Amino acid sequence: MAIKAPPSTAVDSASNSEKASSSASEPAEEKLGTTTGTEAATASMGDYGGPEYQNLEEGLPRIENLRKVSIIPLIFLIFYEVSGGPFGIEDSVQAAGPLLAIVGFFVFPFIWSIPEALITAELGTMFPENGGYVVWVSSALGPFWGFQQGWMKWLSGVIDNALYPVLFLDYLKSGIPALGGGLPRTFAVLILTVALTYMNYRGLTIVGWVAVCLGVFSLLPFIVMGLVAIPKLKPKRWLVVDLRIVDWNLYLNTLFWNLNYWDSISTLAGEVDNPKKTLPKALLYAVVLVVISYLYPILAGTGAVPLNRDLWTDGYFSDIAKIVGGAWLSWWIQGASALSNMGMFVTEMSSDSYQLLGMAERGMLPELFSKRSRHGTPLVGILFSASGVLLLSWMSFQEIVAAENFLYCFGMILEFIAFIKLRMKYPNVPRPYKIPLGTVGCVLMLLPPTALICVVLVLSSYKVMFVSLGAMVIGLVLYPGLRFVEKKRWLRFYVSADLPEFGAPESENNAETLLLGLDKPKKLVVSASTRLMQCCCDE
Repeated sequence: MAIKAPPSTAVDSASNSEKASSSASEPAEEKLGTTTGTEAATASMGDYGGPEYQNLEEGLPRIENLRKVSIIPLIFLIFYEVSGGPFGIEDSVQAAGPLLAIVGFFVFPFIWSIPEALITAELGTMFPENGGYVVWVSSALGPFWGFQQGWMKWLSGVIDNALYPVLFLDYLKSGIPALGGGLPRTFAVLILTVALTYMNYRGLTIVGWVAVCLGVFSLLPFIVMGLVAIPKLKPKRWLVVDLRIVDWNLYLNTLFWNLNYWDSISTLAGEVDNPKKTLPKALLYAVVLVVISYLYPILAGTGAVPLNRDLWTDGYFSDIAKIVGGAWLSWWIQGASALSNMGMFVTEMSSDSYQLLGMAERGMLPELFSKRSRHGTPLVGILFSASGVLLLSWMSFQEIVAAENFLYCFGMILEFIAFIKLRMKYPNVPRPYKIPLGTVGCVLMLLPPTALICVVLVLSSYKVMFVSLGAMVIGLVLYPGLRFVEKKRWLRFYVSADLPEFGAPESENNAETLLLGLDKPKKLVVSASTRLMQCCCDE
């Protein structure tokens, strides 16, 4: 890496770029800057109204050689980040019966999924880099809360990923009883984790197209099951409900777990081809795909088979398939479950590991987390995420879901606050995609999901609450600990110049900094950025 140019040089070049672009965009006070060190020097690369954000990335040697993810793989990456198919939704019927389960998967997307997807589309296109929601929160609330966001969301993602080997083995244990527990199950989790981690290491484009193939194969048996079940359907079975015996905690946690994580794709935005246009479209198509993939099989299963709520637990769809179609369909669904869990594992690990890479590129984590393998993948991030999965794989399905949801809720609260604050503080900054609501409308849109967050938190068990709060305390201590390590120079931190920087106001003294610095020495590489900035100005 080249050494950063003197602050005065960087600022002078930045000012020239700013003057060239300010006449065609919003007023200077609405432009956004980036502090670059203790001197608070700002290297501008134009504002949001100027050249395409991702085009600035493509001129950098490290980025240009990496293949970008197109819209079809991106849809299935989102699909697997959020869903992966109807595997794991059976607990909703056990908790509340058919009617509430059906209503839940129809209504819940309007309360939670669509607002979260809309926020992801707006902020993900505004900040198309791998830090994702960490950059959003850092921009609005400062680096401390950005780090807390990154810690909670990464940990909830790792907890979520620990679930997929559990689900995989739960679906196979009916055919292979030895996988139900003991050493065989432990070795199976280890082998699965190593194999799927290696796939992740080989590259995100491979993961994306693998997700497409796995998604098609995973959904096909449910389409067949629904068609075979038509002669046996009795619609009155869909209306069964008994509010006296509803397990609201299990019911809400199951809905919440199966319909959240829309924001996870934001940590891969730096790897997406033309994210400003591709990301919003992919989110829209993925919402439709996810909702249909839940409602269709739950209608078929509850309508074709007499209700026994005790049997509705993870893996029960394979039993339903055997009842309505025979053993061949049951085995097909079990195989689809296995492959679906592979898809969810590799996509979740991609999101988690690229998040760590993005945080390292913004100086929040040591430089070693920004190292890429020869395939362009974040090697250290993948190893850390895989280790977390192995450490947490001993937890039960319900414990994993509850703990993950608890941490995820706090992360979403920070996202909501950051979204509203950015709307209020920078209302005129161009956004490639913008939710067609004003600030008041956005606040009203977020009231139902915020109320839902409060309900999920209140219904958490004391065990889950204690473990989750303990994890949050670790994050509060970890941030100053890393700053101390950097001060002592035990580890190297830096801010990557591969990331395009936002436009600075004409006067450095009145600059409103969006991406706040960490008030620490940083080694920056801006020579390539400066050349790109000058080229953009010449154009």
